[in-house]
Amino acid sequence: MEIVNSAVTQFNSQQLVETSNRKHLASLFFQLNANSVPVWGKMRPQQMVEHLIDQVQYTNGKKIPYCEVPEEQALLAKQANIYTDLEIPRNVMFGEISDKLIYPDLSTAIHQLIIELADFDQYFRKPGSMAIHGGFGPMNYDEWIIWHSKHFKHHLKQFDLLVSAQA
Repeated sequence: MEIVNSAVTQFNSQQLVETSNRKHLASLFFQLNANSVPVWGKMRPQQMVEHLIDQVQYTNGKKIPYCEVPEEQALLAKQANIYTDLEIPRNVMFGEISDKLIYPDLSTAIHQLIIELADFDQYFRKPGSMAIHGGFGPMNYDEWIIWHSKHFKHHLKQFDLLVSAQA
């Protein structure tokens, strides 16, 4: 599957985390330990990884998403958040952070995140596939690559896991 296309190439490597490079991505997450402290926010490392798992599952067919805003608002939000270099701001909260963890440990959660991303790729192998974002509406693979990249970058920066050249 061709990941780099016109939508993705409008951003340079300084702005995106290459979520398709799973080995590198895993190596970043494996720098965490259960006691790693975030630069900002309330999430602990495993909560953050499990949050990413949850979000990726909405894009790989395992969870059924729906758009939570009117279509016009979703289109404007998608344009602003996908097709610009706008970053996710610090301390954005969309609901409560659960203290209950799903996976037995951080390492298992990281491995599961990589599996979910592989399932995301598989889901989008079918031509014309779309997955709905709660705030942006239907998005294709390339749009999701951009959004996942921005979302992962946000959380990697939260735990100071990106070198300054990439942050």
